[in-house]
Amino acid sequence: MHDGHVIDWNDLKYLLAVADGGSTLAAGRTLRVSQTTVARRIAALERAVGYPLFEKRQAGYALTASGEALLPQAESVRSAAVAFEEAASAIRRGTAGTVRLTTSDLFAHILLPKWLVKLHDLHPDIRIEVDESGLIRDLGAGDADIAIRSTASDAPAGVVGRRICRDEWTFYCSRGYAEKHGVPRNREQLHGHAIVGGGGTMTWQIYEATLREIGIAEQVVIQQTTMGGLWSGIRSGLGIGVLPCLIGDGEDELVRCMPPRRQEKRWIWLLTHERVRHSPAVRIVVDFLYERLAARAREFGLD
Repeated sequence: MHDGHVIDWNDLKYLLAVADGGSTLAAGRTLRVSQTTVARRIAALERAVGYPLFEKRQAGYALTASGEALLPQAESVRSAAVAFEEAASAIRRGTAGTVRLTTSDLFAHILLPKWLVKLHDLHPDIRIEVDESGLIRDLGAGDADIAIRSTASDAPAGVVGRRICRDEWTFYCSRGYAEKHGVPRNREQLHGHAIVGGGGTMTWQIYEATLREIGIAEQVVIQQTTMGGLWSGIRSGLGIGVLPCLIGDGEDELVRCMPPRRQEKRWIWLLTHERVRHSPAVRIVVDFLYERLAARAREFGLD
């Protein structure tokens, strides 16, 4: 730096190109820029260092003694830049690939879309396959790489994971339904209200048993075959239904009717398998999803 001038490291490539080609014209052809641009950048570099780097001769540009002395350092900068590009490329190749994620359609439709946009922005070489069937995929057999899953049991052998939060469920209704019919604040007050049923085979088994226990199974006005359908039926204002608090508490259009009952200790887990846990792409996706799921759980006091 000289008299307040700061070296633009990008100008070193012009120094090297002129030194190699012997003229600003040859350097311009190499760098695919105009001869004027090369001359301007060399002049800027000379102002920054405070002395001439080339002698302008009729036959072309020749390095001065000072220019010759700085040439090895410029070469070192170029070598370092090439090494940086190669290292960055190697990392990119290492994180590239397809990661298969299995979860419920509710998580796939409500939580994942905006998150996966951000993930793609950060890691465009990672391709995500989302299985939203809700079936329990065998991570050990390679049916999926990552699972967001609710379970009360220990993880199978070889499966590793991070516990996100308690998997608590309770009844929700839409704001429109609440304004028209009121909000039941306990199970007894659910009598007389329209109920949205369903949520898929496994969910409905537990859900229907709860409705029968309360004595309101006959109040089901629509049966949805998926968790996403259950969510949309409640949100539409058709009736009251159950949802996981991790989803329901984050919906502005929904009203939580009553606190969840903590009878079963179920937890939401982010799971993967020992076989793939050290894959760079899988590790990136696991870390990314855990950060966001955990933050959402903390926001609603479920952690």
